[in-house]
Amino acid sequence: MVITTLLLVFHIDVLPISIMEARNFITAREMIDDGNWLLTTMNGEARYEKPPLPTWITALFGLIFGLEKLWALRLPAILMFGLSSYGIFAISKQLVNNFNLALLNSVITITSFYILAIIFEAPWDIYTHGFMIIGILFLLKHFLHKNNLYLFIASFFIGCSILSKGPISIYALLLPFLIAYGIVYKYKFSKPVVLKIIGVVILSLLIGGWWFLYVRMVDPDTFLKITEKETGNWNSYNVRPFYYYWSFFANSGLWLIPAFVSLLYPYLKNKVSNLKAYQFSLIWVLASLVLLSLVPEKKSRYLVPTLIPLAMNCGFYMEYVIKHFKYFKLKEKIAPVFHFSILIIVALAIPAVLLFQFKEVIFADWFYSTLLIFSALASGTTMMWFLKKRDVKNLTIASVAFYGSILFFGMPLVKHLPKHNYTPITDLKEEINFSNINLFNLNEVSPEIIWQYGDKIPEIDIDELASISQHKELAILVTNLEDSQQAFLEQNFEIIRLKTYDLNWSKVGSKGHKNRLTVQLLKIKKL
Repeated sequence: MVITTLLLVFHIDVLPISIMEARNFITAREMIDDGNWLLTTMNGEARYEKPPLPTWITALFGLIFGLEKLWALRLPAILMFGLSSYGIFAISKQLVNNFNLALLNSVITITSFYILAIIFEAPWDIYTHGFMIIGILFLLKHFLHKNNLYLFIASFFIGCSILSKGPISIYALLLPFLIAYGIVYKYKFSKPVVLKIIGVVILSLLIGGWWFLYVRMVDPDTFLKITEKETGNWNSYNVRPFYYYWSFFANSGLWLIPAFVSLLYPYLKNKVSNLKAYQFSLIWVLASLVLLSLVPEKKSRYLVPTLIPLAMNCGFYMEYVIKHFKYFKLKEKIAPVFHFSILIIVALAIPAVLLFQFKEVIFADWFYSTLLIFSALASGTTMMWFLKKRDVKNLTIASVAFYGSILFFGMPLVKHLPKHNYTPITDLKEEINFSNINLFNLNEVSPEIIWQYGDKIPEIDIDELASISQHKELAILVTNLEDSQQAFLEQNFEIIRLKTYDLNWSKVGSKGHKNRLTVQLLKIKKL
């Protein structure tokens, strides 16, 4: 957790807010401003799609440090990321009783690309999986040490996982763990054991499910409508073929090649230091992959539950390489040499890329640019030296240090990247208050815009516009107007186009430009 904090916490406010973050932050803001702690809202509308525990934690940090401080709102997710890495360390330590291997597994976890990315892309995910990892840790401790106290602790954290994103992590992380443990280590069922299992299930559901029951009783119509929509998405939204996830190891980023090799059981079964633990992590990975593949709706970030045990699996291979690389035959050296060679090339290419493609960034922040250039050159040359010496232990340490230097010295440079047509909406709220005119949105403006605006922007539809009184003035934010809507406005209103707000950093028409982040501010008066 200390390593994670040092790598991320100092510069976590430089990245633009994602759509999922914005939804979480808006709900947290309305918890504080409107007191909607149980019947959660987003832009004044019911927001029951996600359970509230991550938002409660975010709101608590907002209360302590201030909602305007982005680093404070992101800090809880960073801490959950660190907690997850500790969980993998502790699980590994329980299974293999090897501190160095457990530490290696933990480091692989926190440096796997998509496990890090979901902190910003989908903050609920790191909470539900983080809590579940700790729940699994205490389940494992009970299996190994037969202490009933561990069952109560496990139930608490499993309940917290449910209260973070429903049963997602039960299906994608806990169930595969139970399958893998049963196959490799075997269960010894008896009446007391069955009663304990039932007790864990009941206690976890009570801790994780009370909010669902409360909302179902207090606001049943809205809850059922939202539930039907969410469950319908599983079969109709982002539907992908069964094999969509089968390049999952690529999401490990830094560890892509070792992660792939770690899946080759016939190659590694006689080489790993603990065969049972390796079989366990491999089956855990494959069970999670198969279960996720059975669900029609698929997204890359849904793979995170598979990447967590994959980090353990990868650790067994890397431990083998570290210990025995000097004795490898030429054919066996290909994968590790290729892996580290790519990292060396990337490290040595960074200075050239900065100098030729991002000169304005260097001029804007010479301090961090210089540190990044020198750390990349130092990392590249150091890795070359250790590769030449066939010292894979220090080579691995150098590669992780290189990864850390990119985060620590590279993230501050993000804020200096070109922002082309970027026009923030931060001042609009004050302008609206000063002009004493009502502001509405037409066609659902994006959560990022609502968050940056700083308050609710009520939605209005064409029928409501048609019913407003003559000569009344309104301000509306519009995006992606349909032709019929455009014609209606022109026929019934005097329209003054005041300003266009664009939260994109990329150029209009480029691949990364999102139309939903561009809105027009119109002042309209009924004719």
